Amino acid sequence: MERIEAEKDIPSTYVSIIIPVFNEEDNLEELYKRLKTTMESYGKPYEILFVDDGSRDRSWEILEKIYREAKGRVRLIQFNRNYGQHLAIFAGMERVHGEIVVTLDADLQNFPEDIPLLVERIQEGHDVVGGWRENRKDSWLRTIPSYLVNLITSKVIGVKLKDYGCMLRAYRREIVEHMTMCQETSSFIPALANTFARSVDEIPVRHTKRSKGRSKYNLFKLIKLNFDLMTGFSLVPIQAVSFLGVLVAFLGLGFGAFLFIRRLLIGPEVEGVFTLFAILFVFIGLQILGMGLLGEYIGRIYREVRRRPRFIIRKELN
Repeated sequence: MERIEAEKDIPSTYVSIIIPVFNEEDNLEELYKRLKTTMESYGKPYEILFVDDGSRDRSWEILEKIYREAKGRVRLIQFNRNYGQHLAIFAGMERVHGEIVVTLDADLQNFPEDIPLLVERIQEGHDVVGGWRENRKDSWLRTIPSYLVNLITSKVIGVKLKDYGCMLRAYRREIVEHMTMCQETSSFIPALANTFARSVDEIPVRHTKRSKGRSKYNLFKLIKLNFDLMTGFSLVPIQAVSFLGVLVAFLGLGFGAFLFIRRLLIGPEVEGVFTLFAILFVFIGLQILGMGLLGEYIGRIYREVRRRPRFIIRKELN
């Protein structure tokens, strides 16, 4: 890893902003311009840490240009390949200096101008403050799966929020330190933070359609995220399947007894064959679901016991 550090001491920092970047060459210059204007108007010492998550476009070139012009307020991390949004944020959290840490996507769908609103809520005494995209501008292919993820996450974590998927969020520094102590290779940062926080708040933030570039989340990634949530923070899914298996077994015994008594009273018959097939398919489906959930848990254990690095940093500019 190539690491370049400034010789002077790091200035006092109050707000650290972490921005994961993956193929966002069209948005970076405008994003930095709006961030700089917002934070200088806010008047608190700040730093911006961009994490290039293996971009294959001109994102790193543009980030280096921003770094040279920023005069000490911008820091850069470059991964050797794409590891995913949440590991990019973890890399930033391990290196920030601020008392309050804010995460923000680079796609400009969230407004950088809303950052002071979250910081002020943290100052009121909350440990974590999340943004809630009140008038979300995404298509139903994004909003419906996100609604299901929010519902499941609220049940699993025990903290009910309207929008776990919004990455415009603020964290008190001690919460960030607790999260960086967790070394699992697969995690969902908003849910993980809420397991450590004493006070969690949520405020409405502005949202707009993506005007440049392409979204990095598709339906498959949202489904994968949902499985990570279910298996990464609770044993309830596999316990629920076990309970359902016991219930189905008792129902099967009862149904078998019913068919036996019916055979004694009426005699052999061929009626209801298709009903039996339908019931059989339901049982098989439940078995496959249980095996799938069990496989998710075993897969997570397998990834952890290998102890491979969560990410590799190719270059770092401080």
